[in-house]
Amino acid sequence: MEPLTLGVIDIDHRHIYGQLANLLALGCTCKGWWTEGEPGTLEGFVERFPDVPRVADRRALLDDPEIDVILMAGIPAVRADHAIEAMRAGKDVMTDKPGCTTMEQLAALRTCVAETGRIWSIDFSERFEVPAVSRAAELVRAGAIGQVVQTVGLGPHRLNRDTRPDWFFEEERYGGILTDIASHQIDQFLFFTGAEDAEVVSASVGNFANPDDKGLQDFGEILLRSEAGQGYIRVDWYTPDALPTWGDGRLTILGTEGYIELRKYVDVAGRPGTDHLFLVNGDRCEHIDASGDPLPYFENFMRDVRDRSETAMAQSHCFKVMELALQAQEKAVRLGNLQ
Repeated sequence: MEPLTLGVIDIDHRHIYGQLANLLALGCTCKGWWTEGEPGTLEGFVERFPDVPRVADRRALLDDPEIDVILMAGIPAVRADHAIEAMRAGKDVMTDKPGCTTMEQLAALRTCVAETGRIWSIDFSERFEVPAVSRAAELVRAGAIGQVVQTVGLGPHRLNRDTRPDWFFEEERYGGILTDIASHQIDQFLFFTGAEDAEVVSASVGNFANPDDKGLQDFGEILLRSEAGQGYIRVDWYTPDALPTWGDGRLTILGTEGYIELRKYVDVAGRPGTDHLFLVNGDRCEHIDASGDPLPYFENFMRDVRDRSETAMAQSHCFKVMELALQAQEKAVRLGNLQ
C-alpha cells in the first residue's frame, strides 16, 4: 500500500506518540509538526521523533498539498475546531479521544464531514492500540462465547498530579471524565455488541479524593442499553502507586456460551507483560497471551484514506461514540465534592 504523508497539529497529550509511531512503522512520512507553546509532552515527542521538524505556523501544514492526513492530540476543547480547520483545508484527520467536548462541536463536525467528504477518525487507543482486543474480536466473530449480551469496561487511571497541565483540572477544557476516558469504553461496547445506537440509562460523575480540585472529576460510571446488548462502564483516577503501570484497564465480554476477560496492561496475579486474555466457554478455560496480535486500525485507516472507504471504523460509529459520551456527561448525577 502506498504510504501517506502526515502532518501533526497539537501534541498536548501523550497519545500523539502512538498515533504517529504506528503510522511511521507502516512506511508513512511526517513533514512537520506544530503545537502551541511548550507542553509537557514536547520533550518526549522530540526524543521519539527527532527527524520531524517543528513549523512555526500550522497553516504551513494545512496548506501543503503533499500532506494527506493531520494527526492531532491537543487540549480536548480545541480538537474539534482544529479538525474542522484541517478538513476544510482538504486533509483527513486522525485525532485523539475525545474528538470533541460539546454537542455543538459534534454538530459542526458532522456538517464538515458531510460537506467536505473528509475522514474524521478518533484513535480509540484502548481498542486500536491493544493487541488483546484484536484477539477478542477474532474469538467473538468465531462464536467462541455465543451471542454477546453485555460488556463491562473498566478504565482506571493514575492521576500523576505533578505531570498534569492546568487544563487537566478544568472541566470545560477536558470535557468531563465521561466525555474523555469513558469514550473508550463506549466504543468497545458498540463494537462488541454490534449496536449502532444505545440509550444512556444512567450516569454519574464524582470527585471523592481531590476536594481542592473543583473542576476534576475523579470517578464516573455509565449504564448503557440497546437492542443488541447491555453495557456498564466505570472510569476513575484512583490507580494506586504500587501498580507497575498507569492503570489496570479491563474489559469483560459476556456471551450466551461463555465469556472473555481482558487484562490489557497488567496481570495483578503476576504473569509478566501485557495483553492477557482469559477465555471461558464449554470447552476451554484458559489464559491466552495476545501480545503478538496485530493492530489493524492503522493499516485500515491508510486504506480508507486512499480508497475513501470505511474499513478502520465507520464514520457513523465514530460520531455515535462521541454522541453517547456527551449525552452521558450531560445527564450525569454529580456526586461527592461536585455537589
